Amino acid sequence: MSIASLKNVSVHFGTDTILDQVEFNIAKGERVCLTGRNGSGKSTLMRLLCGEVLADEGNIWREKALSFSTLEQDLPAGDDTTIFAAVASAFSEAGELLAEYAQVSMGTFDDTTLDRMAQLQTQIEAIDGWVLHHRVESVLQRMKLPPDEKLINLSGGWLKRVAIAKSLVTEPDVWLLDEPTNHLDIPTIEWLQEVMLEFQGTIVFVTHDRELMQSVATAIVEVDRGQLVRWDCDYKTFLERREHEREVEQTHNKKFDINLKKEEAWIREGIKARRTRNEGRVRALEQLRLDRQKRRTQGTLKLAVDSGSASGKIVKELINVSKSYDAKPIISDLDLVIQRGDRIGLLGPNGSGKSTLIKILLEGLEIDSGEVVSGTKLAPAYFDQVRGQLNPEQSVKDYIAQGREYISINDRDVHVVSYLANFMFNPEQARAPIRTLSGGEQNRLLLARLFSLPTNLLVLDEPTNDLDVESLELLEELLLDYTGTVLIVSHDRSFLDNVISSLLVFEGAGKVTEYVGGYNDWLEGGGSFAALANAADKTNPTAKVAVAEAPMSFEERKKAKAALKKLERELAQIPGRIDELELEMASLQAKIAAPTFFQATAADQDLLYAGVAEKEAEMDNLMARWEALEQN
Repeated sequence: MSIASLKNVSVHFGTDTILDQVEFNIAKGERVCLTGRNGSGKSTLMRLLCGEVLADEGNIWREKALSFSTLEQDLPAGDDTTIFAAVASAFSEAGELLAEYAQVSMGTFDDTTLDRMAQLQTQIEAIDGWVLHHRVESVLQRMKLPPDEKLINLSGGWLKRVAIAKSLVTEPDVWLLDEPTNHLDIPTIEWLQEVMLEFQGTIVFVTHDRELMQSVATAIVEVDRGQLVRWDCDYKTFLERREHEREVEQTHNKKFDINLKKEEAWIREGIKARRTRNEGRVRALEQLRLDRQKRRTQGTLKLAVDSGSASGKIVKELINVSKSYDAKPIISDLDLVIQRGDRIGLLGPNGSGKSTLIKILLEGLEIDSGEVVSGTKLAPAYFDQVRGQLNPEQSVKDYIAQGREYISINDRDVHVVSYLANFMFNPEQARAPIRTLSGGEQNRLLLARLFSLPTNLLVLDEPTNDLDVESLELLEELLLDYTGTVLIVSHDRSFLDNVISSLLVFEGAGKVTEYVGGYNDWLEGGGSFAALANAADKTNPTAKVAVAEAPMSFEERKKAKAALKKLERELAQIPGRIDELELEMASLQAKIAAPTFFQATAADQDLLYAGVAEKEAEMDNLMARWEALEQN
């Protein structure tokens, strides 16, 4: 039974039709993967579902009180916000109160702080916010995220974890994920895969990760030239069925074109041979031409790379190289020879040292010991996963042209606009600012710029992020044909298997080992990414905090706060009680010093002596307690 549906829905962006009279249904418990070219409308379709985008035509129905949560492509801003506050912000007003309470509770407990905590507790209780507090703490614990760590200190992979946690914490009916594996290492991808399989609601997701599609999706919806085609099967079966459908479509189009040519020839001959025409046949021809005009065409991505002049046989050689940060070994005693034509994958958890090695190879990052020898005639080019090279306000054409009218590719001049067309950018897009491009289109633009440079050493840092599957497969073919040397950092398991010839595995504590073959070859040889992650945790302070210092539950935190307040009240009461004891002891001692004391009975005298001893003992205990509390 459907929980949301689109009927005859169209969306137009300017003169472009993104979705054209489409129908789409999702049912409870489904895991639907949207696939298609970058810019085809996948993200738009998800935004239509949750109401972020309005349709130009058609009807959208959602089950009453249906809740959505979206994991966006873009990472959270790396600012001074704590992880707890970032995740809690999913709850709007309650999130702000919970974040402030967490912040206040980490400070000094003076009267002002205690008063504010009491106010916040009252406000949180009024909106049943402690339940939400527990949700935040639970998801942070599951994801091994330290609640007090600030976003500014986190890598891209950790920021992605925060974004996933924020999208999960609301416990939505429908979970929308747009390229969820971007910036994640393989253990986290595998963890996310399990989370998606265990999720009780409905999932609609976009991904280029073919293994994730195969493992998770119960249905594939292809967004193709403004239309939606649904396939209720796994990804591999979808590929087989789609290929068959395309063959049938090609055959049909060929027959159609032959028939059109015959009819056009008949019209031409008819004009010569007859005074009157068969009006019915003329109308049929006109309809054929209209149908031919309406036939949806899809551009073909044509990737080419300027290989430049060949480098020397030895590209880079590292001899006994070591590098540490804050006494933490990143690379220890590494011996490595990179030869012309090598395609090497760098594999390891986030923060294990992959970027450090790239900086040593490309930027001459200072090493602690050892030697780095560079080969001759090197022309390196670097692909940056965070798109730091892009100016959002610059036009697509200007970014590629860099003041040139023509791009030289393997000694052949190509006009900038024509070159961009090879990367599926039409003339209108070429003139548009970069900020108008989707994430996948921006990555395609970076590749277009990279491949326009004469290079014999490509260094690619997560090049598959946001690329559609077809572009990804063409990129694989290009890299296999590339005559230069390639270094790849990627967490796309299929991509590594299809492209690389060997792996550099960062095994923790500075150990880097080379293995022949791809990712699955390494696994079959006994490799384990979980073991790599555990090794990294032992030397990663952030990971230590996240694992060893799991956040307390709300009940535990409440008891701790109550105990602390009790101790503070006790400490505040001790001086007054000491004053009272001193007065009571003075009174008793005055009675003992009075002339009438010895006229009293022995029992009364003993009672006074016992009273003084009791007060002195209480005084000693209070003084010891006072000292202990002040030290704590």
